[in-house]
Amino acid sequence: MGYFRNMEYNKIIAVTGLPGLYELVSSKSDGAIVRSLDDKTTRFVSSRIHNFSHLESIEVYTVRDNVNLVDILKAMEASANKLPDEKDAADLKNYFTKVYPDLDFSRVYSSDLKKMVKWFAVLKSNNIEIKLSEPEEEEVEPPVEPVAPAADKKAKAEAPAKKKEEKVKAAEKTVTEKAEKPAAGKKVAAEAPAKKAAASARSESTSGKSEPKGKTGKTEKTKTAASSKSDKPKKPAKKK
Repeated sequence: MGYFRNMEYNKIIAVTGLPGLYELVSSKSDGAIVRSLDDKTTRFVSSRIHNFSHLESIEVYTVRDNVNLVDILKAMEASANKLPDEKDAADLKNYFTKVYPDLDFSRVYSSDLKKMVKWFAVLKSNNIEIKLSEPEEEEVEPPVEPVAPAADKKAKAEAPAKKKEEKVKAAEKTVTEKAEKPAAGKKVAAEAPAKKAAASARSESTSGKSEPKGKTGKTEKTKTAASSKSDKPKKPAKKK
């Protein structure tokens, strides 16, 4: 009996064609294994013949919005009114009018009222707490880093070695440039006297050349004629 006191409301089902309530022990592809809350017997029920309804999923018509069956059962649990005679339709309606007046009696029939009274009695006799199961909290998984392609992984692995190699090359280049600078300066210093001597030789060669004879003779001849004209004495002017 202690086992049944620990049964959970969300495992209680109604089976069409079978009286009372049942605990769902296990589900199968073609039916379910159930245990009766009345005589505690366990049996297999085929889903080809019967339908299963969890009490947790049953709703009841009201003059407003539909309510879960739990709301009706809890109102019955909180009421001080004695449970009605299941076989008396008038007594059933009178009871639920007091316990839950918002029920839509045009759509909730006497057979439904009778079931609710029976189910309530079975639940209480098995000490099952009437409550909906708490929704399970979803576990928040930490973000998963995207898996890098093989090429990216290889590049990341080679990056430190490549960086180190570039640093070594840069250092070697700096050393080479420093070593070449003095040599270049010495070469320029060595070439300077030779360039100066060559320039001096070209200058002397140019200054030793004589001007062409034709041009020189013509110049001197013209200069002589002009000179002889200016040397002649001027004749005195005639008197009138």
